[in-house]
Amino acid sequence: MKAFKLLDHIRTSLWFVPVMCVLAGVALSVGTLAIDRSTDYDLIPLTFTGGPDNAVAILSTIAASMVSLAALVLTITMVVVQLAMGQLSPRIVQTFLQDKPSQIAIGLFVATFAHAMVALREVNAEEGTVPGLAIVVAFVLVLVSIMVLVGYVHHIGQSLRVSSLIELVGGKTRRLLDEVYPDRGTAAEEGPEPTVLAPKSGVVHRIGHDSLVKLASNAGCTLEMVPALGEFIPAGAPLFLILGEATGLDEDAVSEEVVLGLERTLDTDVAYGLRMLVDIAERSLADSPFQDPTTAVQAIDRLHDCLRQLARRPFPDGTYRDDAGDVRLIVPAMDWDDFVHLAFEEIRLAGAASPQVTRKLQAALEDLKRVAPQDRQAVLDEQLELLAASTKEAVSNPRDVAMGLTPDRLGFGVRADMASLAKDVETS
Repeated sequence: MKAFKLLDHIRTSLWFVPVMCVLAGVALSVGTLAIDRSTDYDLIPLTFTGGPDNAVAILSTIAASMVSLAALVLTITMVVVQLAMGQLSPRIVQTFLQDKPSQIAIGLFVATFAHAMVALREVNAEEGTVPGLAIVVAFVLVLVSIMVLVGYVHHIGQSLRVSSLIELVGGKTRRLLDEVYPDRGTAAEEGPEPTVLAPKSGVVHRIGHDSLVKLASNAGCTLEMVPALGEFIPAGAPLFLILGEATGLDEDAVSEEVVLGLERTLDTDVAYGLRMLVDIAERSLADSPFQDPTTAVQAIDRLHDCLRQLARRPFPDGTYRDDAGDVRLIVPAMDWDDFVHLAFEEIRLAGAASPQVTRKLQAALEDLKRVAPQDRQAVLDEQLELLAASTKEAVSNPRDVAMGLTPDRLGFGVRADMASLAKDVETS
């Protein structure tokens, strides 16, 4: 048990890898200095390293720079830990302390510092001795440190994503689950149709439609994809249903045509762009309908623009055919109603008490009704009715309700003033 405690302390600590790297840096410096001494410091010519004064300047600069870089990495790591604690959970600190790229970056910088400091004492200005090999190795370590620094910045930027933090905890929990409960039990009964199972968990990034149609056509079957683009699928869950009698279907090749990742992307997922705009609007209205309605209006502007471009475009039905015209692939696909619900439902509920938001939603929906075909009007009428109901429920004063349901492309702006002026002219 004592051994387990010691190993667990080492495994969860931030200091162990850097300390080992310091020892490795000292050992490297001692080794290179020994080689320099054995060759009477003639292995590397002075024309490359410079004289003793140059060597002192080089090694001193390297040592000071590595200390600064190590301090920078430590600072960034602590900032990331604080952000993760505040945004997600205070219990995620231990997971960050075990982050190996951070430990390796700190370790390399302090190892280079140790190497430069040990080599510095070997420079002798009176005798004109310069440890050429040690200086060359210091140069190499500096170049490697620069590459590691760039890689570390990229890594820490990726680690700040919510999906990466969730995957960090979820992945470790999954591995621990396999260790504690190694017996996977009996296979689940998924349904009457044969299936292609997902080899790993992840969000559907991209679908190779043409290749899947070809694979299904060669096997004489139809593949029906279960998750939609942008949907998360657990490992071992049905990825495709196999419809018909499949002959020689390469299931591994089928699963390889679906790219799974940590989170949705804007590469091919139009709905994800709308989802992000909705998230921005909801976040600006999270604590109070009057916290930041202008940000919500800006998000509605972009949602309105995207839906206006979609209003008259045909939507694919999710079926893909081979050259003979037979349906070989079926994937879930969004239609006009789905996009309208995605764009307006949650914002309507979150901003029902904000007149700036409701006026903007009213104006956007009425504008979409002017450009959408007749068969796409019903969902817009439904949204207008729901907007009126939500506003009446959130605001008690009838005058405020009427004001909140007056369409205005600015939320509150010139259009509202012109409408009031026109009403005054009519009554005068």
